[in-house]
Amino acid sequence: MSLAQTAALLDLVPALRRIPDFLMPIKKEGHKIHERELSLFRRLYLAAKKGLEDGSAKPCVCVDLVKLQKEEGFSDTFASYLSGSLLQAGSETTASILIGFVQAMVIFPDVAKTAQGELDRVCENRLPSLDDMPDLSYIHACMKESLRWMPGFMLGIPHATAQHDSYLGYHIPKGTTVIINVWAIHNDPKRHSSPRQFDPMRYINDQQTSIEAANNPDPTRRDHYVFGAGRRRCQGMHIADRSLFLAIARLLWAFDFDRVVSSETGRGIIPDADDVTEGIMSIPSPFPVRIVPRSTKRAEAVSSAWSQASDLLDEHEQWKAVPEDLLWTISES
Repeated sequence: MSLAQTAALLDLVPALRRIPDFLMPIKKEGHKIHERELSLFRRLYLAAKKGLEDGSAKPCVCVDLVKLQKEEGFSDTFASYLSGSLLQAGSETTASILIGFVQAMVIFPDVAKTAQGELDRVCENRLPSLDDMPDLSYIHACMKESLRWMPGFMLGIPHATAQHDSYLGYHIPKGTTVIINVWAIHNDPKRHSSPRQFDPMRYINDQQTSIEAANNPDPTRRDHYVFGAGRRRCQGMHIADRSLFLAIARLLWAFDFDRVVSSETGRGIIPDADDVTEGIMSIPSPFPVRIVPRSTKRAEAVSSAWSQASDLLDEHEQWKAVPEDLLWTISES
């Protein structure tokens, strides 16, 4: 996978930052990205800060950061990037994996049919919920296989060695940038036979959560490396597991993902599973798909659920009132 022409190189190879801008045009691109990100993150953080002052704030990470900022004295820029990074990581990663999942359903329709059979047996005519997870082992396996098959972060997040190390005769000094080749691990035929085959049966007997698998002392039991390795792994693994499970279950319960018929050949177009976008976050390149409701009743159920969810939000798409299961006390600042 080529990472050329992307500012992500500056994060992956920090030494490149020492090269003058006129010799490294992507540094200018990186500066522009930084300015746009900071503008967005700062606006969101300052809005939460103002909300805490006027009493309109809802429970969120930003509110806790405002309180901590008064104790620790860090800057608004630091707080903005800390909260913004959580937003960015939590939304972009999940979306990219779901796009990969939809592509997999187009390429491997038998998997979709098997999954829909399980959903129809367990959920019948109601939307799946997280309470159904124990009874939807194939859907759980689809979620794990989606994380392996199209991980989003192909090369993972850079780490640094805490001490001198050696590996296969190579000396790795303390402080060396180390990058996990997630794509290579996930597609290693020694770990996963026929790795480009989307096969949930690899995980049908693996009921570990992502956190449990990451903490497993047996590395052969690690299901995937989407959330990194070592001490600084993604802290939102449990949220991602639930979000992906629910999204995959509801998508397959409600919709069929059919191949678009080619006007030239008259046959269904099969996307190229290895045609992905370039960058530190990679997703499948645009591909054709027909997304069709499985029935009128299921289409109505989706529309009704959307309306109910929309009723919880104000004109700024913020909660009108915090759902009861997410309530916690906002102490006085």
